[in-house]
Amino acid sequence: MYRILIVFIVFSLSLQNVNAQDITLFQQFNGRYDYTAIGNTLNQAENNLSQAFCETLPSSQAALSLPANATVISAYLFWSGSGPGDTEVTLNSTTVIAEDTFTVDYNAGFNGLLTYFASYADVTSQILTEGNGDYLFSNLDISDVLNSTPGYCNNRTNYAGWSLYVIYEDNTLPLNQVNLFLGLEIINADVQNKTIVLENVNVLDNENAKIGFLAWEGDNALNYGESLSINGNILSNPPLNLPDNAFNGTNSFTNATDFYNADLDVYNIENNIQIGDTQVTINLTTGANDINGIFRADLIIINNIITVLNSQLPDATVQLNSYNVACANRIATIDYSVFNNNSTATLPANTPIAFYIDDILVAQSQTINDIPIGGEESNFISIEIPDTFSDIFIIEIVVDDDGFDTSTITETNEINNDTFQVIQLIPLPETINLDPLLGCDKGFNTSTFNLTESLNSINQNDYIDFNFYETLEDISTNWQIINPNNYMSNTTPQTIYIKAETDLCYDIYVFKLLTENCPPIIPQGFSPNLDATNDYFNIQGLYSVFENHELLIYNRYGTLVFKGDDNTKWFGQINQGLNNQGKTVPVGTYFYVLNLKDAKYQVKTGWVYINY
Repeated sequence: MYRILIVFIVFSLSLQNVNAQDITLFQQFNGRYDYTAIGNTLNQAENNLSQAFCETLPSSQAALSLPANATVISAYLFWSGSGPGDTEVTLNSTTVIAEDTFTVDYNAGFNGLLTYFASYADVTSQILTEGNGDYLFSNLDISDVLNSTPGYCNNRTNYAGWSLYVIYEDNTLPLNQVNLFLGLEIINADVQNKTIVLENVNVLDNENAKIGFLAWEGDNALNYGESLSINGNILSNPPLNLPDNAFNGTNSFTNATDFYNADLDVYNIENNIQIGDTQVTINLTTGANDINGIFRADLIIINNIITVLNSQLPDATVQLNSYNVACANRIATIDYSVFNNNSTATLPANTPIAFYIDDILVAQSQTINDIPIGGEESNFISIEIPDTFSDIFIIEIVVDDDGFDTSTITETNEINNDTFQVIQLIPLPETINLDPLLGCDKGFNTSTFNLTESLNSINQNDYIDFNFYETLEDISTNWQIINPNNYMSNTTPQTIYIKAETDLCYDIYVFKLLTENCPPIIPQGFSPNLDATNDYFNIQGLYSVFENHELLIYNRYGTLVFKGDDNTKWFGQINQGLNNQGKTVPVGTYFYVLNLKDAKYQVKTGWVYINY
């Protein structure tokens, strides 16, 4: 037996400037399942006909009566009303917090921009505990909104109400799949026709098929151009629901006609669907002229849909989503998904997955969890490709394959279990040589370099990032040079490698750091007064650079007063002659001779002034 049950949350009257959410799959249930629904209005009367009230009732109740053999699987409480939403309500003295709230705005002309909401919450644990009986719904408080925004009551769209849906298991039922879809979609005076196509339908038996809906703010007196159809056939259930008045304040579960500004109706549609159908098309319309020729229309907001399908077998398919390969290795990391679409049963956990290259098994995996009907599971696997295969190959992924080309489960379709993908490995790129960077020796063959200057020789637009390394091994371990803008080299020559990353891989550039002896900078004077400032003849770039240099200092009479080397700096004292050693020379100008003892440089001479 195949049955479809559809649930709507619907509002009425004209609408503009709407914010809506597309209906999407929320939850699935598979087993011997069905559902029932109860609910009630919080309106004192039909608001479109009565001008006597604005406030809604503080509470209302309805009775739940599940079959004797039913076991509650899941239960959801829905509530709706005027305003942006009240997310905390009470069911039988138990506080219920909304898990999500959908809103819709419309411009009611001189009544302003009005907002309406619909909320839901999972109340399974409460229904399991309390079971059958009366359920009192209360504390849906929209009084502040109605008082602060008189447009709601002026527009006669002041309403509130609730409904409870219970999915239950009964062993006397056939195997069914229950899909619950949530969202918020509308029709109104501007958009007078709405079509919703329910996918993931596989009609095996249409006997006793039916559709049900929940609607808010519907008025029995507003039925202009109103219709509800399934697969092109308009539904009706006279005398309770006429073909041109689906949203008329009725409850076909109880045959009540005083479900003010709400509808809870069920239709038999076994003649509206066919065995073999893979989708169900729902269409709602609104809008027409009244007897005076004035155009009028309902607003219909669809908030949730439930389908119940006969369930039999799973159907496993697999898709390769993406793969990643790294430079210089033969590991391919494959991201894949296993699906259970077009099925009528859960795909069990531990369903095997095999990976082949040229019909040779190279890896195996399995699903982790049970995959529900219409569900999917994503995972990844890293495979080391044997050297016997070329860098370009085709990998085949087969789900429900034990590695010996054997299926382990029965499926609705046994020939759609595999997928193929061409994969190309990336070998280690060749290194590209760049010109060296030159730096001045700051002492003991140490120099500081800005390694990023090497990028000036590269077309940087070809790459997305650059990192610097001291060895090729460091590239493989990603041991980067932390501060390439201020890198200290203490050996010469030193080799530096650049990893220039592209979208797919990287190139390797290599260059050398050359530390040179640069010309020293000789000052014109100093003051050896022991004030810790400029106390010696500080020739920058000399000491620890030209380690073999010789410095000679002569007074103005040509007498040698000081001889220095890399270990002896001139602090203005005499270290030559027999009688004056250790004495400080007087203020004056002295002649220096600096022999760097470097083949690239000539002897430097000049004058230096001492002043205390």
